[in-house]
Amino acid sequence: MPSSALQVARTGLEAQDTRMRVIANNLANVSTTAFKRDRANFATLAYQDARVAGAQSSNETAYATGLNLGTGVGVQSTTRMETQGSLQSTGNSLDVALDGDGYFQVSLPGGQLGYTRAGNFTRSSEGQLVTAQGYIVQPPISIPEGATSITISEDGTVSAQLAGQTDPSQLGQLTVATFTNPAALQAASDNFMMETAASGPAQLGIAGEQGRGHIKQGMLESSNVNIVEELVDMIETQRAYEINSKMISAVDEMLKNANQTL
Repeated sequence: MPSSALQVARTGLEAQDTRMRVIANNLANVSTTAFKRDRANFATLAYQDARVAGAQSSNETAYATGLNLGTGVGVQSTTRMETQGSLQSTGNSLDVALDGDGYFQVSLPGGQLGYTRAGNFTRSSEGQLVTAQGYIVQPPISIPEGATSITISEDGTVSAQLAGQTDPSQLGQLTVATFTNPAALQAASDNFMMETAASGPAQLGIAGEQGRGHIKQGMLESSNVNIVEELVDMIETQRAYEINSKMISAVDEMLKNANQTL
């Protein structure tokens, strides 16, 4: 069944509404630690071929051009922009940021593993290094009661001054997970990413090795959302939505005139 101009304009409204939702989510997370902005990708819907170029127009000739009618547009996917956010100093010894590629690995409820770049960690009542939600950072690192001068080196080695000892003691080492296709990680709540078949399995290693980022103690990565760019995209989306709305009004007026005339 042929698509009318009304139907085509409707797909434009739906696509721009989805894009606006993506922009709204970016702006809502402008202050979220290590948040990565998303971009909506559009694709044309199926074309209706009323006449194919090269088809016979008579016994002796063929059409030089075709007659292809588009049926609209749809949102094909969203792409997460993996550019590095700026590093902000916090002065908290348990805050860490990744300067470069990679994710921290965290054990979620039910034994599932999550991955995050938000390194605002803390110490649980049992002395475990955990996220703000209380999820244990992997591999587990226990900080004894009374430990002072906690240091985390760029390769993730965690050390602290323990009571009765003159030299700092090594408590463990944070590892960094990388993926073959990090853009395919599934975004979840609480700043976590989940492994998918398209992302490939997590490859754990030491920070600073084989392309992994270095760990910066006392710092957090900011969101990579640029407010000015998002506002420009928002205005562009609004105008595109208005144009599609006017298209619907124009086609409706044309159909009204046709009905009155005929």
